Amino acid sequence: MLFPVIAPRGGRPHPIRVAVLAGLLALSSFTALALDFPLTLGQAQQLAVARSRQLSAQDQAVTAAREMAVAAGQLPDPILKVGVDNLPVSGTDRGSLTSDFMTMRRVGVMQEITRADKRQLRTERYDRAADKALAEKTTTIAAIQRETAIAWLDRYYAEQMLAVAVEQIQQAKLEIEATQAAYRGGRSSQADVFSARSALAMADDRTSEFQKKLKNARTTLARWTGDTSDIALAGKPDIDSIRLDQMSLETSLAHHPQIAILNRQTEIAELDTRLAVANKKTDWTVEVAFQQRGPAYSNMVSIGLSLPFQWDQKNRQERELSSKLAMLEQSRAERDDMLRAHIAEAQIMITEWQSNRERATRYEHELIPLARERSQAVMAAYRGGKSSLIDVLAARRNELDTRLQTLQLQADAARLWAQLNFLTPADVVNKDMP
Repeated sequence: MLFPVIAPRGGRPHPIRVAVLAGLLALSSFTALALDFPLTLGQAQQLAVARSRQLSAQDQAVTAAREMAVAAGQLPDPILKVGVDNLPVSGTDRGSLTSDFMTMRRVGVMQEITRADKRQLRTERYDRAADKALAEKTTTIAAIQRETAIAWLDRYYAEQMLAVAVEQIQQAKLEIEATQAAYRGGRSSQADVFSARSALAMADDRTSEFQKKLKNARTTLARWTGDTSDIALAGKPDIDSIRLDQMSLETSLAHHPQIAILNRQTEIAELDTRLAVANKKTDWTVEVAFQQRGPAYSNMVSIGLSLPFQWDQKNRQERELSSKLAMLEQSRAERDDMLRAHIAEAQIMITEWQSNRERATRYEHELIPLARERSQAVMAAYRGGKSSLIDVLAARRNELDTRLQTLQLQADAARLWAQLNFLTPADVVNKDMP
């Protein structure tokens, strides 16, 4: 899987270019293999991550924060000061730069000496902002993998359901032929012929519905993987297990990408608080100036030192600190609340996932065989003249409906599996590729 990393500078290839090149290689390798291999879920996720422009944008956000971290640790730019002091504006020396002994042409430099601890805290703050951007990127990767998996599974089960609907049409056509033959031979009524035609019309309508769902599923998958509608899908993955530890949800979900973002936000709030404390100590400003007078007088040098006078810390610095402390508590509370919400949501999804799997297994091993046996029994009775065609159509429709319900339960379980299994990014390894 492609995970572009922002690396420090120092003679290495530019990380964004490396990421783009890796993406292009992933795309080209997939194109080369697409004609020979069905599209697996892992391949689809790899392709979706490689095609994502949002990940590239987040790489730029990380780079921006890292660059600002370096800039924030530097002293402010020195200020060049040039001027004329005590220039006469009246009398015989008016406008002269050299006649009066007090007139001086001045050039100097002023430098603010920001405390080292403040500069270090500002650097750390931007480093945490970069870490937050990386956490957001992780969240994006997990979302891409999750949505791609759901789209892949939706297409897979839409194809399976459409196949069942097509089989229903084929059976309905055979039943029409058999009914018409029986009607011509006087062994069936015209009502049976109409019932068979009605069953075919209903099967056609259901097939149209599944064709629409399949088309939408292909469009959704193409949103992530590009135009892969002509590529067959491989077998479905094992949805009977998830990577999430069900016995310790709180510990497992503590690593959820969204929780990681709030953790980074809390760290930023902590640094803002420490900066507010550091701002209660003033920074010094040093100034050195050279003053040139007329040729009859000596030149001079001036040295100055200035610092802000924090005369109202109660209503300025203390208020700022109180604000930062409140924002820190806000970040912590939001993090705890989101963790609780994720735990409850995960527990609900796990319960539904397990229930759908159990029901799908029951349908597959009990209800489908029973429906099939019933269809066979009704057909045998119809051939022996002990049952009507309507009973046969109803039995077969029940069998196909049971198969469709099984596929729907499996599809629902698969969607929940994708949501649970890709709460955090997975290192997708495509075992089907050579």
